[in-house]
Amino acid sequence: MSTDLMPNRYRPGETDLDRRESELIARRDDVLGASYRLQYRRPVHFVRGEGMWLYDPDGRAYLDFYNNVPSLGHCHPEVNAAMAEQAGRISANTRYLEPKLVDYAERLVDTFANELDRVVFTCTGSESNDLALRIARFASGKEGVIVSSYAYHGTSAATAAVSPNLGDAVKLSPFVRMVSLPEPAGVPEAQAADFFEAQIRSAITDLNRRGIGVAALLIDSIFSSDGVWADPPGFIAGGATVVREAGGLVIADEVQPGFGRTGSHMWGFERHRIVPDLVTLGKPMGNGFPIGAVVGRRAPMEQFGATARYSNTFAGNTVGIATADAVLTILQRDQIPQKALAMSQRLRAGLEKIAKQHHGVRAIRNAGLFFGIDMGPEDAPAAGRRAMALDVVNAMRDDGVLISTTGANEDALKVRPPLVCQAEHVDLFLASMEQALIKVAG
Repeated sequence: MSTDLMPNRYRPGETDLDRRESELIARRDDVLGASYRLQYRRPVHFVRGEGMWLYDPDGRAYLDFYNNVPSLGHCHPEVNAAMAEQAGRISANTRYLEPKLVDYAERLVDTFANELDRVVFTCTGSESNDLALRIARFASGKEGVIVSSYAYHGTSAATAAVSPNLGDAVKLSPFVRMVSLPEPAGVPEAQAADFFEAQIRSAITDLNRRGIGVAALLIDSIFSSDGVWADPPGFIAGGATVVREAGGLVIADEVQPGFGRTGSHMWGFERHRIVPDLVTLGKPMGNGFPIGAVVGRRAPMEQFGATARYSNTFAGNTVGIATADAVLTILQRDQIPQKALAMSQRLRAGLEKIAKQHHGVRAIRNAGLFFGIDMGPEDAPAAGRRAMALDVVNAMRDDGVLISTTGANEDALKVRPPLVCQAEHVDLFLASMEQALIKVAG
């Protein structure tokens, strides 16, 4: 392995946070709102990023296998150059004529099925989902929203109200109905589609009985917050049809699975062989620059736009568009999704080998370069499985490799590296995970 892939990864004798980090934490606690959280038991402090790596103030490098925001890697020089060049000329909004805005919009919708031919820009994925819900409710004339049982769709008031993942203290809207997913419910793959469709039908029946009706089925097609339960491909199609028959719209939340994350497709919903009515975009669209979008069918988009106002000073600004255009260019030119698929296969094979040797790995799930890895034996207490997952995450952090957890019990490792990871990075991750399992599980 070339030395530039693992620079200064280990400092002998490293123990607790030094005074510098402790003082910074204290200053944070004195000024930031209580809702903020730090990652890891020993929080990390980064001053620079490059490709797959993040660097702390002492120059120690951490391999990032968690951050899907800079999907082309941290501080991609071509993306940064496009951003800086546009910022050095003008940053303007969508109320002025701008050819690059139209050029990018045309290029973006060309990556979708022909039915999805309109786009409205936003600043974040939360805002995209918020706007999509407004459109769906306006077009359907109804209020009900169906989501998966541990979904996360954003932090605005509207999206938090449809995000069970945010915890008991965040109250769900009375217009929300949650559906279980086939695989965590123990449903055989051959019955998955029927199970999911039956869940949708039951939710619609209840919404109709209460005079609410269904406005939308809102799904993250990789079901990332539920624990990455993306299989079998196609299981959501029947449920989507039932929603449309009831007058609702299908919204695909592509903030996590979109822009080639699944490898085999540009958009996660394509694995399920559906064409949604609305698609929401965010995080990786600008490789770290805040930009998002709603792409949709003409009819609901025009129906909403003709009578309801949506205007955002920053959404679709020229700097964001230039940045997003560079991201899309690199994704397509360098065949990033296809390369990511090859790396996901290498990662999957390595994880399966580890699972045979370490009983701590209960199950492995993935769609492209997004993995959920269940920790702990099935018969172990939920708290024990969760503790094991957190121990592995923190052991890997101490070894200089970054991941996190996901799922209702937080006992699944969440692994989603930038799409530019190479074989050397995969092998380094696997070696670190194996060492963590030895340390944690023995």
